[in-house]
Amino acid sequence: MSNLLDLLIIGAGPAGLSAADAAAREDLSYLVIEKGTIANTIRQYPVGRTMFSTPNELEMREGSLQPIQEKPTREELLSHYIHFVLDHDLKISTGEEVVDVRGNLDEGFTVRTHSRGFGSSDHENTYQARAILFAMGAMEYPRHLNCPGEDLPKVHHRFVDPYPYVRKEVLVVGGGNSAAEAALFLSEEGARTTMAIWREDWENRDPKAGAMKHWVRSPLELEIAEGRLRVILYKQIDEISDDSVRITTDTGETKTIPNDVVFVLVGSDADLTLLKKLGVKTEAGKLTEVPVYDPETFETNVPGIYVAGHFTHARHIKAAIDVPRKIVPLIAQALRQTAAR
Repeated sequence: MSNLLDLLIIGAGPAGLSAADAAAREDLSYLVIEKGTIANTIRQYPVGRTMFSTPNELEMREGSLQPIQEKPTREELLSHYIHFVLDHDLKISTGEEVVDVRGNLDEGFTVRTHSRGFGSSDHENTYQARAILFAMGAMEYPRHLNCPGEDLPKVHHRFVDPYPYVRKEVLVVGGGNSAAEAALFLSEEGARTTMAIWREDWENRDPKAGAMKHWVRSPLELEIAEGRLRVILYKQIDEISDDSVRITTDTGETKTIPNDVVFVLVGSDADLTLLKKLGVKTEAGKLTEVPVYDPETFETNVPGIYVAGHFTHARHIKAAIDVPRKIVPLIAQALRQTAAR
């Protein structure tokens, strides 16, 4: 147990990076394990996307994120997070997936990982830690419509860029900012775009209730007014076929529209498998299942297991960054008290 870590952090998104920085400041021995890349969730955003948040809500240090425009692009934010890691020499292992966690606070936790290098070699590692912070994202499992034809190759649950779809018949299904933004990008860049959205989402104007951001809605409505984008207020998607999509509108009318490609952007869920295996309780959140935790310490019902990030109730990036700054010192204090006994 000579290589026993004080804190092992799972996930290198904004929450994981903030936790690593806080752990270093607390002089804890720590390691961040990330199965993808640094800020992997951000990297999966559409190419060239302008973020919804302002720099003060995204930056790791006050005044350190200085985008060209009012809000940073995906690429500016990625560079900001990566250079934060490099400049502070944070201990992060990427391309390494946690496959098993077991143990308890008294005897310590054992974490087993699997990693695949850039070559063909795979290898496994085992770590020992006194405490574990799950700082995962919430995009592991895209939500599905569960309608016939959703498994066709033309159906996608992630939008990257609009350029392959110029002059194609495209349907975007969803009511959040990501779906609206995808529909906007596609329409602006020459795709013949239809957006299917529930009436309550389309008519929602309350930012606190998840309403579409005004800087997305305004140009979206311009595309509609110019006749380049069509919006269907739908009840359900009935069937997706090779060359069309059948939709039931919110008034009960059935529409069949020509279609080449479908983007189903109705949200995603975190992978809670490891937490549940450890005995962590979960509950229904606003949109999906979330772990149960102390709102002050973010410790779960399993002592020594903590959570932070988008898969908790604190879903915004600013909260993902701020929470570890508060709870890692509490973790450090708890570990020191345990060691002094």
